[in-house]
Amino acid sequence: MADKKKNLKKLLPYAGLPVILAVFWIVKHGETDATVLLLRAVLLVFVYLASVTDIREKRVPNSLVGVMLLLWLCVMVPQLFVRTQEGLLLLISGLVGFAVSGVVFLLVYLISRGGLGGGDVKLMAVSGLYLGFNGVMPTMLYGSVLAALTAGVLILCRKMGRKDSFALVPFLFAGMLLTVFFQ
Repeated sequence: MADKKKNLKKLLPYAGLPVILAVFWIVKHGETDATVLLLRAVLLVFVYLASVTDIREKRVPNSLVGVMLLLWLCVMVPQLFVRTQEGLLLLISGLVGFAVSGVVFLLVYLISRGGLGGGDVKLMAVSGLYLGFNGVMPTMLYGSVLAALTAGVLILCRKMGRKDSFALVPFLFAGMLLTVFFQ
């Protein structure tokens, strides 16, 4: 019985994922291009998984980011042959989103001297491929503001010190949700 409770406790954080995907599908199904819908759903799954890992282990696995990149390629390459013009637009937007988010997060990583993790940089760069330029900018803004506000409250309540670290990916995920649902 104790093993079942322990296993259930391990799985509990993942219970929100089907709910988020179901709501996403219901809200966006009719108004979003099928390829964009697929890309956003894949993004939400992997960033959700990265959020859980970041909370538990304070890291973002390279393997998770690598699979995200591979899946993006698996979706995009056929688009270039089937729907060339739309595929090229998605490709260009994704590459610009990759470059912008990668450069911004790399600069923050370098300036903060390790205050931001390398996994966060890689995750946001690859997320830029999925979100494109128009999606990655609000995601970074919302996620950063939510993280800063939370850190400020935790510091004021003396639950966290100024030098303490916390998981950033859940806040970036919240920013992605806001962007994906309201864009």
